[in-house]
Amino acid sequence: MIFTNLDCMNKTTLMMDLISQRQRALGSNVANVDTPGYVRRDIDFSQYLGNMNSPLETKLSTKLGPSGVIEDRREKEIDITEELAELQKNSLMYTMATRRMSNIITQMKTVVNVGK
Repeated sequence: MIFTNLDCMNKTTLMMDLISQRQRALGSNVANVDTPGYVRRDIDFSQYLGNMNSPLETKLSTKLGPSGVIEDRREKEIDITEELAELQKNSLMYTMATRRMSNIITQMKTVVNVGK
């Protein structure tokens, strides 16, 4: 199978979409921290990453564990410090994904310019 920049771009786009969805879920958790009966929500990337090719993606998929969207029905309250820490981690992941997308676009521009 040939691995192209378009494959990388599609995977990076998927990651950026998942990160955005997770940001919404975590933001909802923070907004509802004092809401009685609220169920914590989160996105687990492993379901989506399991189909990717590179060893890093496979390792990340294994580390993150099973399932796509998790609705954790634990009876304990939402810990605001944990949610804020997860928001920060998610923000860093988004920064890495945007840098990856920028690198892919730069590589594609280079190929186009060299081919002229």
